[in-house]
Formats: sequence, C-alpha cells, structure tokens
Amino acid sequence: MDELDSAIVRLLQTDARQSNRELARKLGIAPSTCLERVRSLHRRGVIRGYHADIDPAALNRGTQALVSVQVRPLSRTVIDGFKSFAAGLPEVLHVFVLSGGDDFLLHVAVQDLDHLHAFLTDHLSKRTEVTGFRTSVVFQQVSNTSPVRLPGTD
Repeated sequence: MDELDSAIVRLLQTDARQSNRELARKLGIAPSTCLERVRSLHRRGVIRGYHADIDPAALNRGTQALVSVQVRPLSRTVIDGFKSFAAGLPEVLHVFVLSGGDDFLLHVAVQDLDHLHAFLTDHLSKRTEVTGFRTSVVFQQVSNTSPVRLPGTD
C-alpha cells in the first residue's frame, strides 16, 4: 500500500458512506483514479467490506462478556469443532483461537446477567471437550475503529 492507498483507507474508516466524488475531492485526485484505487483495494483484500456500527443495547444485548475457554484434547478436530460450534451461537460476537493457557476467547453479548449465566451453563458447561472457562463481564468498551498502517521493518 502506498500513501494514496493509506489515505483512502483512513478516509473510508472515518466515513464509508461518502461518495467516490467526495472521497476524490478530499484526496485531490480525479474521481476515476479514486474509483480504480478503491476497486484495487477490494480486489487485494485490503478492504474486506463495510458495516454499520450498531449499539448492542439497541439489539437487546446490553451485557457483554469475554469468556476464556480451555478444551481438551488439543487436536485440530476438537479446535475446529468447538470454533464452529461457538461461531454458530447467536450470543457470540467474536471467536478468537489463542495460544497459551486459554484455547479460545469468546466475545458474547446478551440481554443481562441471567442470560449470561444461562449461556454459560446451557451451552459451554455441557460440551464434553470444555475443561474449564472463566468469564469477565465488560463494563466499558473503547475501540480503535481507524487503525493506521504501522511502519514496516524494511
């Protein structure tokens, strides 16, 4: 990615709904150049998509938690199976496969603490491969929605 690609990405992270003409104006380039650059970023997989940032509470998901999960035996079959299971649960927003003491980190969002407890007991504790889990309730969240490209090691 060159400077222009980075500038396009930065502006789209700020407001992905802006028109190609507006984006080109802010960058000081021709709209046709801007459109081709954005298309190239899509083709190369730099831009993977666009989404709306929705308040979880508006979706009746006012309680969020991070659940660290340990599974055994550690095999590709067990890891892939649990990953697919967890990703298919409507309460789960993100599934992270980890190294270290925990094998997975699940980001879940539910209505309230009673529903969080039900999620843990009805879904996780019944899985035979789950040997343990720890839950941390999220009180506040701050996100970096516009990460910038870090310098390379060239």
